[in-house]
Amino acid sequence: MASDISNLRKFVSPEIIFGAGARHTVANYASTFGARKVLIVSDPGVVAAGWVADVIASLEAQDIDYAVFTNVSPNPRCEEVMAGAEFYIEQGCNVIVGVGGGSPMDCAKGIGIVSTHGRHILEFVGVDMIDRPIPPLIFVPTTAGTSADVSQFAIISDQAEMIKVSIVSKSVVPDVSLIDPETTVTVDPFLSACTGVDALVHAIEAFVSTGAGPLTDMHALDAIRIINTHLVDLVNNPKDIFLREQIMLGSMKAGLAFSNAILGAVHAMSHSLGGFLDLPHGLCNAMLLEHVINFNYPEAESRFKVIAQTLGIDVRGLTTLQVKQRLIQHLVALKANVGLTQKLGINGVTPSDIPILSAKAMTDPCILTNPRRSNQRDVEVVYEEAL
Repeated sequence: MASDISNLRKFVSPEIIFGAGARHTVANYASTFGARKVLIVSDPGVVAAGWVADVIASLEAQDIDYAVFTNVSPNPRCEEVMAGAEFYIEQGCNVIVGVGGGSPMDCAKGIGIVSTHGRHILEFVGVDMIDRPIPPLIFVPTTAGTSADVSQFAIISDQAEMIKVSIVSKSVVPDVSLIDPETTVTVDPFLSACTGVDALVHAIEAFVSTGAGPLTDMHALDAIRIINTHLVDLVNNPKDIFLREQIMLGSMKAGLAFSNAILGAVHAMSHSLGGFLDLPHGLCNAMLLEHVINFNYPEAESRFKVIAQTLGIDVRGLTTLQVKQRLIQHLVALKANVGLTQKLGINGVTPSDIPILSAKAMTDPCILTNPRRSNQRDVEVVYEEAL
């Protein structure tokens, strides 16, 4: 009897080096890839924080040549990817080191794709559109949340269409991820809150995704537990290296979960919103989270109940409706405790924007693994509730 391949699950991840000081090992990995010249992709804020200087010092200590590209916006743009790829080729580089949050890392992935294919980055939107190996990618994440350093996603902002597009391929899973919690001590409390909530949403969406399985569930639940336990304390004590390490670990685990189980409607809607308003991605997720859970709940009751228990909610003797209410109350309180209480309307979304936002969300790959099948009207209703 033939087995049902819909039950098969794959799991991809980079080689991961986790711990304080990991960033200083960049040159060791660059040399194992035969680096002739490294392109360092970062942004001005990360340069100012001093993390690029540490990477350069590591490369110089082993006489590895490098060039630096820092023309990267907070939501990386097509034009920046194309300019970076041109610079990579001009400089004769053969390895890429991304240093920063999700934006420099996603831009670095895009540069890798374009430099080997010689085509526009938008030609690779969608799933498995990359047909040639891209240069080795070594990433040093400096925020705890996006998980671009472990994921098979690259998210690029198309300013002309005012949308964020997703490129999904195991080709963009970095070869090596140097996860160093020390690099996050320069992140301000607001961004720590945004990226921490982003990581929590990654874990929740991965756990209820139709692509979830035993390989991803353990990472998703662990991430939920770790972030729930430590995020509020971190926002209140931003210099505490133990808390930084915990949230970095939670973010990494959430990344391993969602990279393989994929996500859901929060991210599909958040990508549409982030492209439209150029807001921090974690803030977009935060504004949508409880409204999407409310919509999805009937299709994944038992999974949401496990999430509630993982968050420390005592569900004994509660009805399904009560579990849902407690779960949503807990998440709304957690967001409030880290200062994320904004609504869509305050950020400039009007009712007339919703049909456009919804149409774009429906084209995002993340909608495909949402536990409840949704049409455009469903998505519009959720946006309306989040106003």
